[in-house]
Amino acid sequence: MASDEVVGPHRVRKRRGPARAASAGQGAAVVALLLAAVNLRPAVTSLGPVLEEVRAGLGVSAGVAGVLTSVPAACFALVGFLAPRPARRYGPGPVVTAGLAAAAVGLALRPFTTGAASFIGATALALAGIAVANVLLPAVVKERFPERVGMMTGLYAMALNLGASAAAALTVPVAQVFGGDWRIGLAVWAALAALAVPPWLALARSPARPPHARATAPDFARDPVSGPVSGPVSGPEPRAPLTRDPTAWALAVYFGLQATAAYVVIGWLPQIYRDAGLSAGTAGLLFALTSVLGIPLSFALSAAAGGLRSQSGIAVTIGVFGLAGYTGLWAAPATAPWLWAVLLGIANCSFPLALTMIGMRGRDGAAVIRLSAFAQSTGYLLSIPGPVLVGALYQHTGSWRTPLLFMSLLMLPQLAAGLLAGRDRRIG
Repeated sequence: MASDEVVGPHRVRKRRGPARAASAGQGAAVVALLLAAVNLRPAVTSLGPVLEEVRAGLGVSAGVAGVLTSVPAACFALVGFLAPRPARRYGPGPVVTAGLAAAAVGLALRPFTTGAASFIGATALALAGIAVANVLLPAVVKERFPERVGMMTGLYAMALNLGASAAAALTVPVAQVFGGDWRIGLAVWAALAALAVPPWLALARSPARPPHARATAPDFARDPVSGPVSGPVSGPEPRAPLTRDPTAWALAVYFGLQATAAYVVIGWLPQIYRDAGLSAGTAGLLFALTSVLGIPLSFALSAAAGGLRSQSGIAVTIGVFGLAGYTGLWAAPATAPWLWAVLLGIANCSFPLALTMIGMRGRDGAAVIRLSAFAQSTGYLLSIPGPVLVGALYQHTGSWRTPLLFMSLLMLPQLAAGLLAGRDRRIG
């Protein structure tokens, strides 16, 4: 009996040890995930509030500025297509770590460029690193939190919106502190990206599942089509025809149209408000509001969507808000600017909804990587012309009415794609 009393506690301790390790590992994964997510948008949203100053400083036209607003979509599309291959070879952790490091370097170099070409090049380096995380983070969520995809997607969407909001709201004030120097306002976001690298270095060395779980679960490190991705592997990469799957295409089109809207808002909304007679600071705050709303809404929406079999109704509702916001900007941008910002902020929640649907449509982490790469890369590729066309229309007409009419019309196919993408289907 005494032996049982001695052995019993030891047995409890032996059981608790792995439990504590697993809990600590999940905590570290949450921290790393949130730090990565908070860095997914400052490279983009910090530019809009000072775009006029950047144009003046670099001597570029509105058309070239439109190209600047399309660089994120181009990088996310091209690099996103390539992300599954290094993830297959090295595992997603090391690849995300390298991506965050590239983002920090690009953001540090960008403010010290002297021309449009070098500015775009440094921005592209930062965005290429971000693109890797864009594609792989949904798979990290699926792998490490398979029973909480909606909630964890909501958490990292909140962090993403927090980073986007902070960059939008603080870039101008930081620049003003340093004599109105837009270069300093952009440079500070390199430090935030650098902070995310150490936790990912640690996470990259930790397994997604404890050793005893791997004996009964498929090894997630096999390949991006049929097996897990927690570690490096070698061998040929099987390919499955996602291009023949209507749900995959619906997700890609939905993602592309919401990305078009997002990058038009990111690149041009502050300028729309400034051209309507509002100050640069007010325009920046209005733009920040569109991101701030996403902080609570992203979590609530993703958690709710994760508990539903179909997300079609949510996708359609969000699209209606976007249509109302663009219509208001078209009719009277300065009459109710805060209302239009709120409506567009709600519409921006189509991004976390798209991520949640990607996580739910894939049967496992491997399928999510493939689906995420396809939907995001194809979607961003489809979104590239949008911001450029908006800039060209603005330059040609000298007014925002035609570009905003164009954006209102684009909401209609987004509604249809969301209706199809939200159906209860599984891929992989």
